[in-house]
Amino acid sequence: MSAWRLGAVPATALLLACVAMAEEPVAPADPMEAITKGRLLLNLRPRVEWVDQEGKSSDALAFTNRTLLGWQTAPWKGFSAVAQMIDVANFNGSFNEGPAASPVYPTVADPDNTDLNQIYLDYAGLPETRIRVGKQSLKLDNVRFVGNVEFRQVMQVLTGVLVENRSLPNVDLNYAHFDRIKNVFAQQRQTDIDLLRAAWTWRPDNVLVGFAYFQDQPDTGQATGFANNSNRIVGVRANGAWPAGSMKILYTAELAQQDSYAGGDSRIDASYSRIGAGAGFGKSFVRLDYDRLGSNAGAYGFQTPLGTNHLFQGWADQFLTTPAQGIRDVYVSAGTTAWDVQFLAEAHDFRSDFGSIHYGSEFDIGASRAFTKQLTGKLELAYFQESDQLAGTARKPDTTKIWVTLVYQW
Repeated sequence: MSAWRLGAVPATALLLACVAMAEEPVAPADPMEAITKGRLLLNLRPRVEWVDQEGKSSDALAFTNRTLLGWQTAPWKGFSAVAQMIDVANFNGSFNEGPAASPVYPTVADPDNTDLNQIYLDYAGLPETRIRVGKQSLKLDNVRFVGNVEFRQVMQVLTGVLVENRSLPNVDLNYAHFDRIKNVFAQQRQTDIDLLRAAWTWRPDNVLVGFAYFQDQPDTGQATGFANNSNRIVGVRANGAWPAGSMKILYTAELAQQDSYAGGDSRIDASYSRIGAGAGFGKSFVRLDYDRLGSNAGAYGFQTPLGTNHLFQGWADQFLTTPAQGIRDVYVSAGTTAWDVQFLAEAHDFRSDFGSIHYGSEFDIGASRAFTKQLTGKLELAYFQESDQLAGTARKPDTTKIWVTLVYQW
């Protein structure tokens, strides 16, 4: 072998090392450089929502746009920060922004709002730990109990501190304390929330979770008729996908108990359970689920005041507050991807947990397509049909909703 070839190996290695060093990002020298080396956060979401609801003299037609504009700094000595503004603009007034009911229009909970949406400081200087302090969006697990209600134009945000630790193998530990909450109606409320969660990924795509959520907040925004709705929820959740040849067996099992807390009404005492299974194959899935929000003998139904409730009990949002008689929701869901379009459909049957009431049924269908890396379009339909008629404001009237949405993400 020639001397040239003998020298080629170290020369090539040296060249590759120089290229790698050139490509490696240089850490900011000071906080100002961390800001200038940060990145733009931009999300635009124009949407048209149409609602036909029995008992309202006019249909609702809402044309809104949400702009999220912010900046995320580069890390400096373990610190990074995010500041994000929100602007929700309504281009027509043919709907009720809520939360109070209107005799004319159905409610579309997308009020005008210009505000500081998120502003928080992250610290990752401790081993396997991240601490976030400030106003923030938070989603835990399937957002059943804690979510940011991102479907609405004004999302739910919490102000406080969140600690995440991953020191134990395959275990995610969380603690959070929040003292302020902003809801989808842009209402600000004082609160005292403590969240405890431990999640163990015992094999890929299979997670076992234990959680305890404490909310000292008399007015949670859910119409239970109680003066004080402070509550605690303690539960466990198992969720995953088990390989079976060319497909996966999908499963979910969950149990939780809700009780009064910090002076909450003594009638707050109800259980929650969910069990479901299905099959996933390629880009498709189908599953059957039973979701039960229990009742305290008709005095109180299990509530999820911090959850993204739009994703549960149908997209028509007939059960954002659980009726005092509770809910037993049996539903089939299926999804697939064809012609670069993602399709999702659900069919629900709603009955009470107490009192033998058949609330009704619902069918939901949605389609979404990514036109570019940044631009996605969505079309969604929800159709709820009433069965047994409840009295007064508790009634769940026939409702049809259609959404046409574009999402631009920088």
